[in-house]
Amino acid sequence: MKNINWDAYQIFLIVARQRGLTGAALMTGLSPATIGRRILQLEEATGLSLFHRSQNGYTLTTDGEALFSELREMESAVRRVESWRQESGGLVTVRIAVGTWIGWLLMENFRALCAARDPFRIEFTVGERRAQLTHRENDIGIRAFEPEEPNLASRAISEVAYAAYRLKNASDVDRWIAVGETEAISNYLRWTHQNHAGQIIATVDRPRSMFDLVRAGAGIGVLPCFIGDLDPMLERVGGEIVELRHRQWLVTHNDDRSRREIRTLSDRMAKLLKSHSDVFAGRRPSRTG
Repeated sequence: MKNINWDAYQIFLIVARQRGLTGAALMTGLSPATIGRRILQLEEATGLSLFHRSQNGYTLTTDGEALFSELREMESAVRRVESWRQESGGLVTVRIAVGTWIGWLLMENFRALCAARDPFRIEFTVGERRAQLTHRENDIGIRAFEPEEPNLASRAISEVAYAAYRLKNASDVDRWIAVGETEAISNYLRWTHQNHAGQIIATVDRPRSMFDLVRAGAGIGVLPCFIGDLDPMLERVGGEIVELRHRQWLVTHNDDRSRREIRTLSDRMAKLLKSHSDVFAGRRPSRTG
């Protein structure tokens, strides 16, 4: 087998996690065609077929799964070395993986998370896929369920409620906006397809774009109440969608949770998120003026 550099393996890991070339292109800044060529070159170099390719994306073959498992161990080791090096040389990077809307809230309140004097910097990964911490792909994550992995530590933050929203005083109540079925991997994103499939007027590839269309008056969309209720331009259509309510958990790796920078940042995140418990749970704040 030819010598293969770490960059080729990193491309493989990104495609495996994004389950296709489009998501990998967004992550890397490379074109889908370039990434596709890199994967073919890796398969030629290893002599293995690593992915099943279909219209729905890329899924790992048996050989691909084996390589993915081995590379995650290597990746974890590389990151531990990098953390050690950073600790010796100055700022340490703490990697946070969160969904679209928690990511928005954290960034809106960034100063509550990271001060100028802090000996760390933050690397955000924002998306709808589950935060990966088992092999230290990330340091801190927010999940919609308590983790089953034995090497992860978690603490409950609050419950999250959902409702349908539209532009205030909009007259059209039968048009719905949804994230496309392929990208609708969360329960609240699938709900519209399951309950209003025949009334969907537009689909988008990310939750933020759905919000933008709802806010523009294009139709109705399902949003977390802490997003919809805090926007003065939106109003609920009906009550809470009770079956979508879930608890959210702050998750870290057992072996890392006592590291000073991770403990500090996770404590600050927990404090910030718990301060929003009422609006997370759909208890709308009163507005004056």
